Amino acid sequence: MADQEQAEIRLQLARFRQEHEDYDAAINAMVQVGCDALRVQRMKKKKLAIKDKITKLEDQVIPDIIA
Repeated sequence: MADQEQAEIRLQLARFRQEHEDYDAAINAMVQVGCDALRVQRMKKKKLAIKDKITKLEDQVIPDIIA
């Protein structure tokens, strides 16, 4: 993988990690306020989708090591 591709993937990773943290903070605030459970559940689903994207990108950046 080219260095530029890897740098772009790392940049995307940083953005997704920040977005994941933002969703986490928003979910915690919603729970404390007592927001509708359905809204909280939807936010958690979006947060999980972002986590899946992070995992896929990490797999592209980190080489497989055969033990």
